[in-house]
Amino acid sequence: MSLRQTQPIGSCDRRRLGLLVALVLLGASDGAVSQIGLPPIPNPFRRDSNELQETSRAPSGPGGLCILPTGEKIISCHQFFNPRFRVMKLDRKNSWVPFPNEAMNTPGSGASVILDSVLGVACDSRGIVWMLDNGRRSDIPPKLIAWDTKRDEFHKVIPIYNEALSPRSFLKNLVLDPIAPYIYISDPADGISSAIIVVNIETGLTRRVLEGHSSTQMEPNITLELDGRSIIVRRPDGGVANPLTGVSPIAIDRKGEWLYYGPRNGASLFRIKTDFLRRTDVDPKSLESQVKGVSPKPICDSIAIDARGRIYFGDISRGSIDYVSPDEEYLNLRLHIKDPRIIWPGGLNMGSDGNIHFFSNQLHRTPFFNGGKDVTAPPFSIFKARPLPSSRFGFGQ
Repeated sequence: MSLRQTQPIGSCDRRRLGLLVALVLLGASDGAVSQIGLPPIPNPFRRDSNELQETSRAPSGPGGLCILPTGEKIISCHQFFNPRFRVMKLDRKNSWVPFPNEAMNTPGSGASVILDSVLGVACDSRGIVWMLDNGRRSDIPPKLIAWDTKRDEFHKVIPIYNEALSPRSFLKNLVLDPIAPYIYISDPADGISSAIIVVNIETGLTRRVLEGHSSTQMEPNITLELDGRSIIVRRPDGGVANPLTGVSPIAIDRKGEWLYYGPRNGASLFRIKTDFLRRTDVDPKSLESQVKGVSPKPICDSIAIDARGRIYFGDISRGSIDYVSPDEEYLNLRLHIKDPRIIWPGGLNMGSDGNIHFFSNQLHRTPFFNGGKDVTAPPFSIFKARPLPSSRFGFGQ
């Protein structure tokens, strides 16, 4: 993917551009994704290679990642790899074990709750892990499952009913609201009926919002190239399809004020106040009017926000970690770390250790994209990297 190059812009022009982006993206009456001139990717600086550390290797290609208060890692094993276990934990003995137990990861085991195809995983401050099971492996209804890791016991299950879904739903990522009892889920669906799902974890109410809005839909002109070829779905019968994807990356700020999101195949990041998402009395058009354009973004499945409001992206097309900064009004997409070991990055987390944690899963090499053939080349590395320096213009160092 390449972003349209422009001349450097001054602060006054930046403000005009911000207004123009908002008008173009949100004012189109037909709801279609509009083409806009985005700021360039400036000459990137490259961190020393020792900034990127491999901390572990996953037993299968990960789909999601979270870190417990104890420092232990939880991964979901992406269904495209056909893993035996759906979710696994790297325990204190440095061994990968089924999470929360083998029975829940084994169909037919007799467990009261069975994990089918988990992608999004997240952990709250109490050590409760929420797992987003999209049910697409066995074509069963999706659900949220919560496990209390401190007590090592089942906490809650929340079914996601048809009213919050579309026929093409493929529930992907989730974030926990740090202030209110809500979870927000990205549903890329078919790239057209894409939406955000809002879940009240106290009442179990699930709602589908912003379906088909320009901020959740794919941009069909943005294609992905990796390993020297365009990424397509090559079916066993010889047919091909372009795997364009709608809203996927999703994050929330530490105050729980803004939800940030965007389509995987899209060049723009958006945000909306969580106050509006929590309210059931806001009609769809009024809700859409509250969406704000934030910044350019690369093709990505995951994003993370640090304590200073800088937003990091797992750049799939370049095999890198990029960022935008409030110091530049989020206008410039810059390179943070690039390394040949980063292959389809995902699972970005800001850990309690102050580092960015993420994985490399080689998703484009799975049987789903290659006519049923697995051409992955392990290891599936899990990394940590230091975020930007604290100085105001750390990107220039």
